[in-house]
Amino acid sequence: MTAKEKLEVIVRALDMKRGENIQVLEISDLTILADYFVIVNGTSNTHVKTLADEAEFKLSEKGVEPLRTEGYQSASWIILDYGDIVVHVFMKDARSLYQLENLWADGTAVDITSYLTKE
Repeated sequence: MTAKEKLEVIVRALDMKRGENIQVLEISDLTILADYFVIVNGTSNTHVKTLADEAEFKLSEKGVEPLRTEGYQSASWIILDYGDIVVHVFMKDARSLYQLENLWADGTAVDITSYLTKE
């Protein structure tokens, strides 16, 4: 699967489970950590776990497994590392505290509107 195909699966999964404020940043020109960061927040610890589980499940159905996962114990910030894509699932207050969008502001915002459900 290409990175763009994985991004679509991830964003659709997060949107389907009502993830809030989904953002995708292309960071390939800034770091070797990944090509993309997906950032989303949930409304509770349970919601954060559900979002991470759904993204992981939908990619697993396509034969793609994360290299690493972190944060399931506290569920205030769960990270799914797919090598080229790192998914950050936050509680709203943790997202505000760490402000990844500001930290990686030199990254390029990716237009994901075509992946989102129209309400």
